[in-house]
Amino acid sequence: MAVKIRLRRMGKKKAPFYRIIVADSRSPRDGRFIEEIGTYDPTKDPTEYRVNEELAKKWLANGAQPTDTVSRIFKAAGIEK
Repeated sequence: MAVKIRLRRMGKKKAPFYRIIVADSRSPRDGRFIEEIGTYDPTKDPTEYRVNEELAKKWLANGAQPTDTVSRIFKAAGIEK
């Protein structure tokens, strides 16, 4: 099973809000997930993110692959592989 760390869209139309989740790569974007590890709000200025570093590092150590956007958020938060 390939596990990805990616964004799950929430919020209203034209007002997106994302949760950073760990999910099976075959599940749909807003479908089933394994664990929620943070949030990301691009509508605020500057963009706002909150990441649970312990969980993120645990999943990266277990082989979960972050998407491009999530890896940029991790880099800004100071979380490295």
